Amino acid sequence: MYPIFPGIQVILYKILSVQAPAKKPFLCSAKVNELKKIKVGAVSYLNTKPMMYGMKSEAFLQEHELVPDYPAKVADMLKSGAVDVGLVPVALLHDLPRYYIVSDYCIASDYEVASVCLFSEVPVNQITTVYLDYQSRTSVALAKVLMKEFWGINPLLIDAKDESYRTKINGTTAAVVIGDRALEQRRLSTYIYDLANEWRVMTSLPFVFAVWVSLKPMSEEWIKKFNEANAAGMQRLDEIAEEQKFSSYDLKKYYTNNINYVLDDEKRKGMNRFLEFLNV
Repeated sequence: MYPIFPGIQVILYKILSVQAPAKKPFLCSAKVNELKKIKVGAVSYLNTKPMMYGMKSEAFLQEHELVPDYPAKVADMLKSGAVDVGLVPVALLHDLPRYYIVSDYCIASDYEVASVCLFSEVPVNQITTVYLDYQSRTSVALAKVLMKEFWGINPLLIDAKDESYRTKINGTTAAVVIGDRALEQRRLSTYIYDLANEWRVMTSLPFVFAVWVSLKPMSEEWIKKFNEANAAGMQRLDEIAEEQKFSSYDLKKYYTNNINYVLDDEKRKGMNRFLEFLNV
């Protein structure tokens, strides 16, 4: 064995005494939370295009992921946690133990909405069967309230399963149709009962169809930015209407006369009145 000289022994001692550098704290989970995009359930109808205009911007999409679908599906996604925020049917609020309305914007109408109607070939008092649109909960609930409280009819109600139900509008069989398909159906049916206008006649209040809701509180800063995103398209309604290339209905009229996007005090009164009917 070779001898170790004193100087070399000191050097070896220092080398062996050096501790390995401490590991840095594991920060991955915090970073994931910071980078996680907020999932926004967005209704894929023409009436939401002005609201969605500002949500297509690069700045918004850096922090959010849009998940489009029809209203009832967005409601299911919010309840299951598949989205963080959703534009959901107002009727859903009746079933939620806790919720937060996170925007000053909504889908509402002061009088005729045009895209939520009961379509028939006979007057309402002669209707014996009504097919109910599978894409909406609020519109179906509103139709039921009007049948009982305003029209005084008690037809057989059938939950539609797919698009074929619109072909059954004939004789004394009617159907509730919503969204873009309702704008198309207006050209086909003899009798059109606009549900928002019927509600106005019955209650003297506007009707709110959908609101932005989360199941957890959102920060004031986020709500401010989200309102700004909703508002971005409101000054471009004519431009947005032109872009859609929709021939079945005048979208300029639709965006300016039929739909009202601001969730003001009067609309909140109308919304609360509707929820009261659902509690009966």
